[in-house]
Amino acid sequence: MPALSSSDLVAPPPAPRPVEVTDLDAYRRLHAQSLADPEGFWRERIAPFRWTRPPDRILEGDGPGARWFVGGQLNVADNALDRWVDEGHGDRTALIWESEGVDHLRRPLETRQYSFRELRDAVARAAGALRDLGVRQGDRVTVYLPIVPELPIAMLACARLGAVHNVIFAGFPDQALLDRIEDSQSRVVVTADGGYRGGKAIALKSVVDAAARRTSLVEKVLVLRRTGEPVGWTPGRDHWWHEALERATPAAPVPVASDAPLFVMYTSGSTGKPKGITHGTSGYLVHTALTALHAFDLRPGDVNWCTADPAWITGHTYTVYGPLLSGAATVLFEGVLGFPDWDRAWDVVERHRPAVLYSTPTLVRAWLRQGDAGPRERDLSSLRLLASVGEPISPSVWHWFRDVVGGGRTPVVDTWWQTEAGAAMIFPLPYVTPAKPGSATLPFFGVDPAIADAEGRLLDGEAAGQLVIRRPWPGMLHGIWGSPERYRDTYWKSVPGAFVTGDAARRDADGYVWIVGRTDDVIKVNGHRLGTAEIEGAVVSHPAVSESAVVGVPDERSGEAVLVFVVLKPGFSADAELESGIVHAIEAMVGKLARPRELRFLKALPKNRSGKILRRMLREWAVTGKVTGDTTTLDDASALPPSTDGELVDHVQRGIE
Repeated sequence: MPALSSSDLVAPPPAPRPVEVTDLDAYRRLHAQSLADPEGFWRERIAPFRWTRPPDRILEGDGPGARWFVGGQLNVADNALDRWVDEGHGDRTALIWESEGVDHLRRPLETRQYSFRELRDAVARAAGALRDLGVRQGDRVTVYLPIVPELPIAMLACARLGAVHNVIFAGFPDQALLDRIEDSQSRVVVTADGGYRGGKAIALKSVVDAAARRTSLVEKVLVLRRTGEPVGWTPGRDHWWHEALERATPAAPVPVASDAPLFVMYTSGSTGKPKGITHGTSGYLVHTALTALHAFDLRPGDVNWCTADPAWITGHTYTVYGPLLSGAATVLFEGVLGFPDWDRAWDVVERHRPAVLYSTPTLVRAWLRQGDAGPRERDLSSLRLLASVGEPISPSVWHWFRDVVGGGRTPVVDTWWQTEAGAAMIFPLPYVTPAKPGSATLPFFGVDPAIADAEGRLLDGEAAGQLVIRRPWPGMLHGIWGSPERYRDTYWKSVPGAFVTGDAARRDADGYVWIVGRTDDVIKVNGHRLGTAEIEGAVVSHPAVSESAVVGVPDERSGEAVLVFVVLKPGFSADAELESGIVHAIEAMVGKLARPRELRFLKALPKNRSGKILRRMLREWAVTGKVTGDTTTLDDASALPPSTDGELVDHVQRGIE
């Protein structure tokens, strides 16, 4: 193997215990085998899992119709919980939770721990309660809960029954919740009276009630008592969680076909309608478990802390399923890590002793801004590995994370993947791959990335363009819920035979992959994807607004920030009240994550002659104050000034406080 050419290499630390892949040559041989002989490669690696029926074929089909582990049967909850109990590890810790609230000594007001046996029993009883409410295999269940142990318990209870969970971030408003209930056709919703976030009690049951009033779909609502605040109640429909579990008989795991859907997760796309990304059972299980092993070195008895909310794909995969499938304990934290201050994270590490800390560059930047005192004053020696997800991590932040939080001794595993991927796709093997800070480095087994140009042609060698995946991988999505045509058109059409990720990337001389940004109309705020069309729909719902365009701009705190361009109807003018009304509409329909950093009012939006809004020009103008490149496609050249020094009638730019 030729030597790596870059001088900006950080050698991996020595492995603290034996690993399967010992050097880069071994990695390259295994990666090549995984592409050339998927049947042999994956059949060997699925043996440790508990199959009711082993698969007949490893991979069948190609492109959007590909299916993994065909003919097999298993249950994900059985593999995550029952398997460890039956193998004699039932007393090991499976879940550690602490509340956001703390006392005067910074101790959490509430903590709970579950062993694998206790968690298995809680999940079995919750599954029995859902079964009593009529949930059967294949049914969709919407879960709208705060970050409490009952959130992963509800997810695993659905998986135990072979039902499909649809977890919604407990900060989304009723319209976003309604859209997802209706699209997934959920008859049962699991929620709570409320939750705690940022030191405040946040109502949740009332949001569910508001959504349920506008649909005839919701037949049953299971309500967890969390805050104790009074809630509205619909007899016959609403049931208390604790009462339902007391009455329930524990449910056994239901074996399901390998390609049965496990969950639907809604993510914003380039249209106003969220996409219900659907993941199957066995492919997701295998990819998740094996990346937990190879990316994070998770083994039975380890403690893992992924800071992601389970309502997002990172939390699904590496807060809930990945650790438990590995026999490791997972740390669950309620609320926000800035409460009561940004040293809370180091308190959690010192208290619960995780070996792995997996977070986002957004959080790492927030920690860095507080200085070194917090992490240096705590005992962080349990940390063996640090990891990052959600956006590229800059070299300076990478080095601070390793040197200050990791004490200069840990690897930093910078992962690239997305909701559609199911689990990590491109990342360094922590004790094998030399890191290049800022690069996701090399692909995982079975992953075949490529760079394509704007016309869909694949590029060789060093190249920059759109990142595509040339063949199926185990954790790949099964489609968009209820929209097979949208799935094909969105992901498989523009580059024939390849999955189009929507991310721009470059490949260097060593084959390392560097993620540059998005190529579609999606903004990543704090690592969470927001569709510009969904935000624009909220803006134009305001009676004063004629048109809107939304773009993402770089932001030091959140990675990207939302910038809204607005064209008002005749007779309206911009003022503080109008701006407040637009912001309220965005928060009510999309959520507080979509709160814009700025509103900018224009006489007209720049469009091409077919009427398409030229967001690229708006984004460039917002960031640089100028528009470069070809502007000949503009239908009205006066819609955008050449620079911020140019005159723009009635242009108002205000930051949103």
